[in-house]
Amino acid sequence: SGGRSRNPVAHAPLALADWRTLDGGALVPVALVYPHRTGTTFGVRHNPARELAWYYLGGQTPDEVALIKCFDSETGETGTGGETARLTPHTAFRDAGSPRDAPHRQSIEVRALVFDAE
Repeated sequence: SGGRSRNPVAHAPLALADWRTLDGGALVPVALVYPHRTGTTFGVRHNPARELAWYYLGGQTPDEVALIKCFDSETGETGTGGETARLTPHTAFRDAGSPRDAPHRQSIEVRALVFDAE
């Protein structure tokens, strides 16, 4: 998916986890309950013995787009140190350095399905 802010981000910036630091056992299924169906996504269980590396784009502007791999069916196990990420955990967070009166983040997310014939 791709995420772009509608205004400069000064509150709740987007953070991305480095998939190479993710322990495969840390992923837990989370139900997404809609009015007419239930879907599933993943949450990340905290493991104090293995800290995740997180990165964020502070002050993201509308000209800066974050591309996030939500899932790849053709890669190896999560956290095995393989060449290709299977997914990228991501979240917004409270940044202690943000001004108290900062406007809330407004963003646009676009999802795409990409197929490769190989």
